[in-house]
Order: sequence, then structure tokens, then C-alpha cells
Amino acid sequence: MRYVQPIRDLGQIEKFKRILKEKSYRNYFLFVLGLNTGLRIGNMLKLKVMDVKDKIHITLQEEKTGKTKIFKLNPSIQSVIADYVWLKENQEYLFPSRQGNKPISRFMAYKIIKDAGNKIGLKEIGTHTLRKTFGYHFYKKNKDIALLQSIFNHSAPSVTLRYIGINQNIMDNAIDDFSL
Repeated sequence: MRYVQPIRDLGQIEKFKRILKEKSYRNYFLFVLGLNTGLRIGNMLKLKVMDVKDKIHITLQEEKTGKTKIFKLNPSIQSVIADYVWLKENQEYLFPSRQGNKPISRFMAYKIIKDAGNKIGLKEIGTHTLRKTFGYHFYKKNKDIALLQSIFNHSAPSVTLRYIGINQNIMDNAIDDFSL
């Protein structure tokens, strides 16, 4: 498994959105939903229209832990969801595959994110980038590592800081400021 980074630069996030939206609204929605919820890709791909349409919270069983997770949808993502699902049937997957009644695969989601990342020069990118980007910017805005740890269901604050790349930022900045 390769190590991926969060997207730290807001300008790059906007470029990423534009590239995805030009190609496919579904792909754009995948990216935006991931950035605004911090859900794992496996959980996102299983979602159907009825799971998010006219909802304030997403309730799901986490694929990795088996635990029930309830996650509030912010007003911004609620608006994007409404635009995306308004003509879709409740039983449809949010991210439908062209190959029958199933969602796109994890590999296809990875390819979508990786290809868009390559177009803007980001190399350490994968589907986990969405979750890490959510965490990174949530922490930068709120500075509440305990809350983020709880959202991610991590065992310790140090795990969460390492996961979102904050420790790497601190080390990089310390080295930049160090010279003999």
C-alpha cells in the first residue's frame, strides 16, 4: 500500500474539482462528498440515493470497524447532494458503474482520483486522500484533535495527527528553519 497525502492547498482542491466536474459530475460528486464527510471510500461507494437524499445525517455501518456511524452533512454538501440526486431513483447507487446495477469499484475510484491528481501535478494521491484532506482542513480550522480523533475513530491523538500529515508538516517546517 502506498502512502498518500492530504491536499493541503485550497487552490489545488479547486483545480481538482474543476477537472473532475469537466469530465463527469459523478466523479466531481465523489470527490466533494469525500472531502466534506471524511468517509472511507468503501463506505461511500455503498451509498444509495435514499441514504443521502433530503437527509441531514448519513447513517451507515463502517466497513472497516463494523460500527454504526452517524455523520452530519454540512449545508454546503447538502446542496451538492440535492443537485446530484434530484432526478435519480432512491435505489440507485450514488456512484453507479456502467456495468450493471452496482457501484464503481475501489479501483475505478482510485483511477478517477489519481488521474485528476496527475493533471495538476499531485503524485502522492489516492482514494484515502479525500479522508485525509477532510481531516487536515478540519484540524487546521478547529484545532480540536480529540474531536477529529473521535470522527475518525482513531485510538490516540498521535495516530490522527500522523494520519492527516500534521506531524510531517511540523517536521518539514522545523528542517526548513534549521541551518548550521
